[in-house]
Amino acid sequence: MRHAVFGRKLGRDTNARQALLGNLASSLIASGRLTTTLAKAKFARAYVEKLITVARKNGLAQKRIIANKLSSPAFQKLTKEIAPSFKDRAGGYSRIIKLAPRRGDAAPMARLELIKVGKKTEKPLTVESIQKKSVARKQSKSHHH
Repeated sequence: MRHAVFGRKLGRDTNARQALLGNLASSLIASGRLTTTLAKAKFARAYVEKLITVARKNGLAQKRIIANKLSSPAFQKLTKEIAPSFKDRAGGYSRIIKLAPRRGDAAPMARLELIKVGKKTEKPLTVESIQKKSVARKQSKSHHH
């Protein structure tokens, strides 16, 4: 029983977990979206949200904390573009969209993406929309034969 046990281990030791978290956060911040397993997406989401909250304060101490955790391009983008764009938003900077399971091992997959502020975003690909497309394809194939 895992009563009152905080956090996730993801089958890694502490250093590997910290490295994974830093890499996931850097990738997400640099590109704006990230496709990974659902467990890793949930793991990285809280970390990234906290980094953005720290970055919004925009002081030297905050910048040093963030620089210690992210790659250089991700740090630049976070401090110059992302944090200022979220200055009026009280949390909830990212979303997790569940995707179809991974082909090799059927691991549940998800896309973690930063929410665009002020712009209408395109409709995200969800498991339901993928399934609807495949059903529509199967029906159209069966009508041609």
